[in-house]
Amino acid sequence: MLEIEIDGNKVSIPAGGTIMDAAAQIGVYIPHFCYHKKLSIAANCRMCLVQVEKAAKPMPACATPITDGMKVFTKSDYAVKAQKGVMEFLLINHPLDCPICDQGGECSLQDLAVGYGGSASRYQEVKRVVTEKDLGPLVATDMTRCIHCTRCVRFGQEVAGIMEMGQVGRGEHSEIMPFINKTIDSELSGNIIDLCPVGALTSKPFRYTARSWELSRRKSVSPHDGLGSNLAVQVKNNRVMRVLPLENEAVNECWLSDRDRFSYEGLNSAERLTRPMVKQDGKWMEVDWEAALAYVANGLKQIRELHGADSIGALATPHQTVEELYLLQKLMRGLGTGNVDARVCQSDFSADSALTGAPWLGMPVAELDKLDRVLLIGSTLRQDQPLLAHRLRQAVKHGAHLNLVNPVDDDLLMKVANKSIVPPQGMVNSLAQVAASLATLTGKALPAGIAALTAKLSIDPANEAIARSLSSGERKAVLLGNMAQHHQQYADLHALAQVIAELSGATLGFLGEAANSVGAYVAGAVPHLAKSGLNAAAMLAAPRKAYLLLGVEAELDCHNPAQAVSALQSADMVVAMSAYKHAAMDYAEVLLPIAPFTETAGTFINTEGRIQSFNGAVKPLGETRPAWKVLRVLGTMLGLPGFAYDTAEDVRKAALPNDALPDSALNNQLSATKLASVDVTPGIMRIGEVPMYQADAIVRRAESLQKTHNAETPVAQLHSSTLVAHGLSADAMAVVRQGDSRLVVRMQIDDALPPSCVRLAASHPHTSGLGAMMGEISLERA
Repeated sequence: MLEIEIDGNKVSIPAGGTIMDAAAQIGVYIPHFCYHKKLSIAANCRMCLVQVEKAAKPMPACATPITDGMKVFTKSDYAVKAQKGVMEFLLINHPLDCPICDQGGECSLQDLAVGYGGSASRYQEVKRVVTEKDLGPLVATDMTRCIHCTRCVRFGQEVAGIMEMGQVGRGEHSEIMPFINKTIDSELSGNIIDLCPVGALTSKPFRYTARSWELSRRKSVSPHDGLGSNLAVQVKNNRVMRVLPLENEAVNECWLSDRDRFSYEGLNSAERLTRPMVKQDGKWMEVDWEAALAYVANGLKQIRELHGADSIGALATPHQTVEELYLLQKLMRGLGTGNVDARVCQSDFSADSALTGAPWLGMPVAELDKLDRVLLIGSTLRQDQPLLAHRLRQAVKHGAHLNLVNPVDDDLLMKVANKSIVPPQGMVNSLAQVAASLATLTGKALPAGIAALTAKLSIDPANEAIARSLSSGERKAVLLGNMAQHHQQYADLHALAQVIAELSGATLGFLGEAANSVGAYVAGAVPHLAKSGLNAAAMLAAPRKAYLLLGVEAELDCHNPAQAVSALQSADMVVAMSAYKHAAMDYAEVLLPIAPFTETAGTFINTEGRIQSFNGAVKPLGETRPAWKVLRVLGTMLGLPGFAYDTAEDVRKAALPNDALPDSALNNQLSATKLASVDVTPGIMRIGEVPMYQADAIVRRAESLQKTHNAETPVAQLHSSTLVAHGLSADAMAVVRQGDSRLVVRMQIDDALPPSCVRLAASHPHTSGLGAMMGEISLERA
């Protein structure tokens, strides 16, 4: 520890710290533009010049390391004169357009100009003008305002992992720009808006819609991926106008993914359902809530009396709140059935009987960037969990080994130490090889059933290298991604991941699919943890007489959309509780408008098991009602006991006593590890990942996100050898078949994919007529 004095205040900080670090520790503000606590030191704005005793000139506080006994003066005449001189130079070419600048009211340059700027300019020459840059549909530019702090450039290189912007030219001719004819396509691009200290980079969807001082701010939690990023929702006239990050070092730090930041546009979509609707004689009619709920209650009672309670099924998405999922399962079990499931994207439920708790990350999120060794299984990481990808990227920067067993070889924007890229049907075999190799390296025995199946395996060098990597290091994790959880052999992948974790001394974890994937288990919205019933796949494979859908758009949310829609069309009654009008109008009898996350109070439990509650930011639109209120009233009308809740907090207390999880709630361990087979089945398999901007109902309706490159219409990608084997041509149209479903789609060669598979995104309107996400597929000429 070194002791220095700042403005007469003594402070001790670790050696290697800077004057800026020391000043922050005692609450002394030093003006700055280029410095940011999460980025490297650039020291190019010079606004943080301070006086250091015995120094020959003013020193930049952000880049000057402390020495023992140093005396610093941040507000002396000498320091302030230097700061004012820098400000005058910064304002020489800056346009005086604060009245029309979106940054007005929250602009660092505007604020500091009040304290350090002159009342008039001495500069008489012509000011420079910089041409605008097209950065895509999310970020607007006014580059004449740029002060070349390079925060946006450093963010891309150091946090997003990709250099998409840079600085060209010298002196007055310097410009910040993207590569020629390129846009900014990073899934974290919106953060450069927050980082920009002036109005050079602003939000394109928010542009010219409101002033910062007109907005009310509400704390909330993201309803999209499993991280549960903390949000500051900004509201004007009962309308969500903008979403910004709410800093939480343990969760999202000070960043947001573009999905979390810009999806608010979907909240104001023209497709919002605002009144209850009932289908009569094939025509939809708007009715009041009393009539709609009476119709539902009477219909459910009749079906239960005629066909039994097990003829009713309930499906939900894991994007719903704990309160909503808790009341849905309580209603179903009150009716006498356990047919309730929020795992609509999952296909293999054979491990349910061995599960003893909710699959979760297995560690705090903040520990991901401290790992030494990681095995990632079945994940499109940057699409599914952008900010968890950032955490792992930081770990790799610090020397961690990232190992990959995956059916796709996307650029993760980090070094991958070892990878085994195999078709979906080969993933179990690859993991079995890793397990067998680890057993040899560590001298530990495999479980008897697995040892028998792996005895004759020949170990591929890539899988042996993964095993060697996992056998070293101290802090290790085996993580299963969304694609593994959607896999048709998910139970085998889980069992092998558990064995690999045990052999290597690693932590077993799951990258949560959605905001409340863990919460669905905790709330009981799975069939095997309370009164047993049918899982999501079984409910759709053997159609029920009635379905309750909570937030589910079956044609996009289910693992096998063709099968799901067929089952719903054959039912006597389908009740769709949704915030939007969607394809349910073709197969439902009742549409009930429920509030999205900004219009209701609720709770999400993120992938690390963190309970995060929030209140509504705006009033419900039209006659929309929070889903927990709809289910409460429906339970009462059905005569079920225990539905007398007055507030969302009352429901939360029932679902989460003491606002805490029981010790047994989170558990990744299977009580028995069994393998069906390690054989690689022949045939062509589909890789149907969920696109980043099709993950849930809100983000699908966010117009600006749908204009990005990541939201382009899916094409069928496959290895050139697979294309040739089927007599197809690149960039030509071909027919893809799954069961009775067919789709004409463009073929595209991607030799980074393994043979014997076709990558064709699921959960997209263009592919919604096909079958299983990870099912068998056939190809033929169009």
